[in-house]
Amino acid sequence: MVWVIGCNGMLGTELCRQLKQKGIQFEGTDRNVDITQTDSLNQFAHGKKIDFIVNCAAYTAVDKAEEDTETAEKLNCTGAKNIAETAKLIGAKLIHISTDYVFDGKGGKDSSGNIVPYTEDMEIAPLGVYGKTKADGEAAVSSVLKEFYILRTAWLYGWAGKNFVYTMIKAFNSRPAVKVVMDQRGTPTFCGTLASVIIKIIESCKNNKPLPFGIYHVTDLGETSWFEFAGEIKKQAEEIGLLEKNDCAVNSCTTEEYPTPAKRPAYSVLSKEKIQREAGIILPQWQDTLREFLTSKEFDRLRVL
Repeated sequence: MVWVIGCNGMLGTELCRQLKQKGIQFEGTDRNVDITQTDSLNQFAHGKKIDFIVNCAAYTAVDKAEEDTETAEKLNCTGAKNIAETAKLIGAKLIHISTDYVFDGKGGKDSSGNIVPYTEDMEIAPLGVYGKTKADGEAAVSSVLKEFYILRTAWLYGWAGKNFVYTMIKAFNSRPAVKVVMDQRGTPTFCGTLASVIIKIIESCKNNKPLPFGIYHVTDLGETSWFEFAGEIKKQAEEIGLLEKNDCAVNSCTTEEYPTPAKRPAYSVLSKEKIQREAGIILPQWQDTLREFLTSKEFDRLRVL
């Protein structure tokens, strides 16, 4: 059985949907099991045959974390350690979700000094509380378990929960103009992509051909800026008929012109070479999964009016 922790979140909801679709037995928990309390986790796990734990739970309010450090640390680090200890106790394999925010946003460097996507073995250097607590969570997992999967992802969006795509389309339908940062680069990632990779990992273990344990980067392919991402969202939404009006201007601004409590990585493109090579998969381009998201029956049109 697969235990999905954080089943009501954006990723957890999509993962449960795909597990059900695949006929894979699972149970999901959310606030009903307190990940900051070992007893709560162990009580749920007691007497169950759990083969995999997928930790989708996290404190993801990046700006709020700058002031609410204690809660972010409890959920992202203490919670991760507790889950790892429960996995060790019951003999389950752990898949833990992490983030591009563990990096400093300067990117990797090739032999010529050019910026290249981050690989899994590059040094982490988080800029803010959210990134630091997620990095601490990674360290906590690796301190408890010898065998684990840590999947770092970025710019995640999906059908459940608040995200950039829904926010932008609603803004296009209600405002004369929007201003979007153009000097932060990364890769938009559809929850469906990440959920499908998680299931591939689970299936590889069930088929006795397990993906090697370790850290992997999982996003869609390609890279863009938030400004360019917003432009593509508007273009596709207009083609699909999601815009009630099409005269909303999309204007660019710099990070300096749009200050936030938490500093964002300027460049957080993650290399996906390792996961594609080891898992034998080809990840989709971000523009293609955006269209999949917008055209699916799961897309909630009421949220963009």
